[in-house]
Amino acid sequence: MNVKQDLDQPHSDQSSDHPQPPQRRPRGFAAAAAAASVAAGGAGGPSAGKGRKEREKEKERTKLRERHRRAITSRMLAGLRQYGNFPLPARADMNDVLAALAREAGWAVDPDGTTYRTSPVALVPTPPPPPPPGQLAPFPVRSAESPLSATSLKNCHAKASLDHQASVFRIEESLSPASIDSVVVAESGIIKNEKYVNPSPINSLECVEADQLMRDSVEHEGGFVGTPYIPVYVMFPTGIVNSYCQLIDPEAIRQELRHLKSLNIDGVVVDCWWGIVEGWSPHKYQWSGYRDLFNIVNEFKLKLQVVMAFHECGGNGTGDMPISLPKWVLEIGKDNQDIFFTDREGRRNTECLSWGIDKERVLRGRTGIEVYFDFMRSFRMEFDDLFGDGLIAAVEIGLGASGELKYPSFPERMGWRYPGIGEFQCYDKYLQQNLRRAAKLRGHTFWAKGPDNAGQYNSRPHETGFFCDRGDYDSYYGRFFLRWYAQTLIDHADQVLSLANLAFEGTQLVIKIPSIYWWYKTTSHAAELTAGFYNPTNQDGYSPIFDMLKKHSVTLKFVCPGTQSSAQEHEAFADSEGLSWQVLNSAWDRDLTVCGQNSLPCYDREMFVRILDTAKPKNNPDHRHLAFFTFQHLSPIFMQREMCLLELDNFIKSMHGELTAYVEA
Repeated sequence: MNVKQDLDQPHSDQSSDHPQPPQRRPRGFAAAAAAASVAAGGAGGPSAGKGRKEREKEKERTKLRERHRRAITSRMLAGLRQYGNFPLPARADMNDVLAALAREAGWAVDPDGTTYRTSPVALVPTPPPPPPPGQLAPFPVRSAESPLSATSLKNCHAKASLDHQASVFRIEESLSPASIDSVVVAESGIIKNEKYVNPSPINSLECVEADQLMRDSVEHEGGFVGTPYIPVYVMFPTGIVNSYCQLIDPEAIRQELRHLKSLNIDGVVVDCWWGIVEGWSPHKYQWSGYRDLFNIVNEFKLKLQVVMAFHECGGNGTGDMPISLPKWVLEIGKDNQDIFFTDREGRRNTECLSWGIDKERVLRGRTGIEVYFDFMRSFRMEFDDLFGDGLIAAVEIGLGASGELKYPSFPERMGWRYPGIGEFQCYDKYLQQNLRRAAKLRGHTFWAKGPDNAGQYNSRPHETGFFCDRGDYDSYYGRFFLRWYAQTLIDHADQVLSLANLAFEGTQLVIKIPSIYWWYKTTSHAAELTAGFYNPTNQDGYSPIFDMLKKHSVTLKFVCPGTQSSAQEHEAFADSEGLSWQVLNSAWDRDLTVCGQNSLPCYDREMFVRILDTAKPKNNPDHRHLAFFTFQHLSPIFMQREMCLLELDNFIKSMHGELTAYVEA
């Protein structure tokens, strides 16, 4: 009866020929919303509002998980590039990684993704059929501890490297060393195929990869014998020449040079300040203090590099003697404040002149470019004999704030603190005129304005509408503005370097690039954008700059990033290694000469080792390295500390390729 009733039931909209698929159970915020809907009887009101809140919360959690995933991916890619020598592109995705891993394992990967073996697999004895359930596989398996004994490691000089390896299984002894390509091992009854990498010839299993292990051990211990010789320069402090261009304490200079000479320093770097030399009247150059200083340097037979410093010093809490722009320039600035960089609030930054006046005759009848050229030409004529004697090895050209090629977007005097994103500096009337011309040429005159949702100096990217994920930085207007902002920086450098090549013909020219590594793991790279580097995740902002430098045969000086705590780096989504990798490889791909400088004074071994890793990259197939390195000036307290001096001595010997083992302080 019950069966008959069941058969008589109507099959509304269903048939045995077309069964309905099972309904999927909602998950995540959908499940929470469904539960709320059931509890409320499907009606609207408070329950519907609660469901919307749950959905919004889940969206935020999803964003956080995605950011965390990207951060992990970025670290893995950096590790594969640095330690595995994988030629991954700058914007690698998982397909690039999988293809690189497959090629490393000996497979061929076509552009369409087809993957196949290029060589026959080494023969392995055919295993017997699998045993009945409950029995272990009848393979000869030994202990799961390392196959290399302490004695054999000592004989191979490779113990230090194997201490960091995961435990491996004994290799089937019936296999010859020459055929170890695919090894069958067993663990807990599970059969696995393991790739055994063998880059160097071996004669016995006790000396597996002995050559490679020895190299790794030497690198780990700090051995640098036979590596390229990298000259080391030390930068002099700013207070050695006063505002009247007089050398303050010649004997103290000689004493410090004796210290540096005993450490085998190759030379010194001296800032020649525009605010001192042409400090009081236009066209009145005073070089006497620098002449006395250069003569003392010549006594010690040290090389000399000079910096054409067109910026002020001491304005960002550096502790150095304050040096302003020339007094006559500041007088002009009182009547025409638009000669200085200006932020959106109208605050002026007197650290350097705005690039908007590069072609404007507002400096007593001269343009900004002409003022720079006259200063460089005066220096070349004054010290022509030192150029002829070869004492002056290079001239560094200051191109912006802190002497670096960048906008002054992080001024501490305006309240900026790490890791703020900074602010755009394009609101003086001259740069605004330039922006209006660019917008008119583009056909959108209403784009002739800076973004109004880019936050403040200490904002975070996600707090702004311009720099957040999918923000306005990647809109039509945002791309136009950022390209114009970055191109203005490139045009300034291009014009100054063209005249610098005329003034210093035949002399090595150097320009300095900053390391703006905070917010590097975000999509917008906000801190780089405000500084003038159009380098978001979908754009390579350094290539056009380096192409311009290549045209002028300029040496690139990269400021090696300072150290931050892991908590600070995590909070700021910072990636100093990723930025260094991008900048150095982009420059070397264009055959640019690259040198380095530490961003902050460093006295500990950890920082020295990080600089060495940057100066002499490991596993670099092209054997690229820095041309020279400039060390921030040493304080008197530092010179009196034996431990710090020992670390510096080890560092210099390592840079010179003379250190067999890094000595513990």
